[in-house]
Amino acid sequence: MQTLHVELGDRRYPIFIGSDLNPQSLLEPYIHGKQVMIVTNTTVKPLYLDHYVSAIERLGKTVATCVLPDGEKYKNSEHLNLIFDALLAAGFNRDATVLALGGGVIGDMAGFASACFQRGVYFIQVPTTLLSQVDSSVGGKTGINHPLGKNMIGAFQQPQVVLADMEQLNTLPDRELSAGLAEVIKYALLGDLDFLTWLEANMDGLVGRDSTLLAEAVYRSCAHKARIVANDEKEQGERALLNLGHTFGHAIESYLGYGVWLHGEAIATGMVMAADLSQRMGWISLDDVERTKIIIQRAHLPVKCPAIPLDEFLGFMAHDKKVLKGQLRLVLMKSLGQAIISNEFDVELMKQAILTNQEKA
Repeated sequence: MQTLHVELGDRRYPIFIGSDLNPQSLLEPYIHGKQVMIVTNTTVKPLYLDHYVSAIERLGKTVATCVLPDGEKYKNSEHLNLIFDALLAAGFNRDATVLALGGGVIGDMAGFASACFQRGVYFIQVPTTLLSQVDSSVGGKTGINHPLGKNMIGAFQQPQVVLADMEQLNTLPDRELSAGLAEVIKYALLGDLDFLTWLEANMDGLVGRDSTLLAEAVYRSCAHKARIVANDEKEQGERALLNLGHTFGHAIESYLGYGVWLHGEAIATGMVMAADLSQRMGWISLDDVERTKIIIQRAHLPVKCPAIPLDEFLGFMAHDKKVLKGQLRLVLMKSLGQAIISNEFDVELMKQAILTNQEKA
């Protein structure tokens, strides 16, 4: 097992990464009070719920569960209220702990519920997908979607602990594994050229679910995110770099309908659009763009999205959270492994990058 820490002063918390982790011993120091609400979904429930219920009950805790339907399209206020319903029905109080057992949707919704219930209760992340292990479970961003924009309603709610068990990735569908690799590639492109070289050497093993390689990828990704979050918890500056490809990708998700494309699939194409625009701005070469596309394709991810009317695409981008004082900001690449946040881009070149990386209607 490897351990990282997100350094946030007195809110410092560990990330445990390994195989066959023991939730009873690892979680015990981080469960405050006697009440634990485990939030999961219909896919994860038959796989892991009983194991976690038993482990936590052995600690002498009262455990209740809330099982949500599986999918991004359920990440909304209606289904968020089901968590509040479960907490209230169980008679839970301000000493309760909400434990998210699932992927990014479950982590975001359970975290947001924990931030709101009785104005804030404790929160634990047990991410069961690669995407949530390397990205959404770390850093405290929680929330739900709105028809006009992804993740537009939420709160910063840091967990007490994150438990990332590589064994759980064995039950992950191939498409979901690839979606997680998109976020792994993101860390390399935005800030670590050596990591990109490592991914190029090991991508076949990662796609083939080599647990040692996956643990290394999770560790290196989390290390990057932990450092950035420690420097900029509330995304006032550097943390926005973690959104490489996301402004384009969120527009794709919003237009197609949440869940039609997985988050990682949309982000993969979004990173290609960001690389394309960076090349048109004269910052990276055509070879760099091709290198970006190749590593994404080797992860079995798309490099083009379905045809989307440009005005609608731009409309969704205008609702992006990085819009500041009415001005859109994008995460682009000055070079491979060096991302920047910029509002100094040519809008016409941006439009060309969007259109070039869509399938023909």
